[in-house]
Amino acid sequence: MTIHHRPLGHTGLQVTELGYGAWGIGADMWKGAQDDESLAALRRYIELGGNFIDTAMGYGSGHSETLVGQVAREFPGTIVATKISPKNMQWPAAPHTTADEAYPGEYVIRMTEASLQRLGTESIDVQQLHVWNDSWLGQGDWQNAVNDLKRSGKIRHFGISINDHQPHNAIRAVEQGAVETVQVIYNIFDQSPQDRLLDACLAHGVGVIVRVALDEGSLTGTIRADSTFPEGDWRNNYFGGNRKAELQDHLRAIERDLGIETPQLAETALRFVLSHRAVSTVIVGMRSVRNVERNAVIADGQGLSDEQVTRLHAHRWDRNWYTPAE
Repeated sequence: MTIHHRPLGHTGLQVTELGYGAWGIGADMWKGAQDDESLAALRRYIELGGNFIDTAMGYGSGHSETLVGQVAREFPGTIVATKISPKNMQWPAAPHTTADEAYPGEYVIRMTEASLQRLGTESIDVQQLHVWNDSWLGQGDWQNAVNDLKRSGKIRHFGISINDHQPHNAIRAVEQGAVETVQVIYNIFDQSPQDRLLDACLAHGVGVIVRVALDEGSLTGTIRADSTFPEGDWRNNYFGGNRKAELQDHLRAIERDLGIETPQLAETALRFVLSHRAVSTVIVGMRSVRNVERNAVIADGQGLSDEQVTRLHAHRWDRNWYTPAE
């Protein structure tokens, strides 16, 4: 099996269209991760041809970076992206937050050096800010810090992770050439990046890293109205209130429109994202070897048909489940 590669914008990097999302292996907000299983899943992903892993200093207070670094060193050529948490620890960034409050230049350099220590590598392939406001362009000294990190070879490329459901909040960064990559929520339900962001990225050669393609698990079809999560697992909030029951009608409607069964939902959701030519890679949380092997088969360069994509456009569902349920 050969995993298909795509260019990461104009970075010169060729990344596999299935990326590995390493939030879950941080083992803090997602409960149940075991390090030996996480390492086995990471190694299996690379053995099957995967080459792009996305992590962050905030995933398990650096624990995810440590695991990712261990495996990346075992497999030279692995492309690692990580992210710097905002200094004020505010997710997402409030509109009034200044660049100096979230990312003063000295902090950007110091946190990058700390990530390098945890990863055990000499350079970070893609360093990202974990939250973003377009108002930060030309504000503060974070851009000077990024340039210093590039000159010193500590980072190769720079990007941003866009606030939840705010793709419009990075248009200026893309158009002004301030970033080489953007990471954004994009899935069958949240199609808002199609409004402007994806076209802007295509026009300006910015790589697109898609996260939450499976809507935190809802588009796998495995979350039912009576599903439960471990105590302390953040999904108790995301799927709080009546949300799990509300979800079911939307899933059944997708199945009817495309003539698919529930086990085909996840593959359909991933292929929907990969059908857009602006997308470089979709990062998927895979905490087990079984999940890696199951998802790897979709990275074959084949998207959905134009008819299927058009049908799925009708299933856009604008809502923000990161806010508490009423």
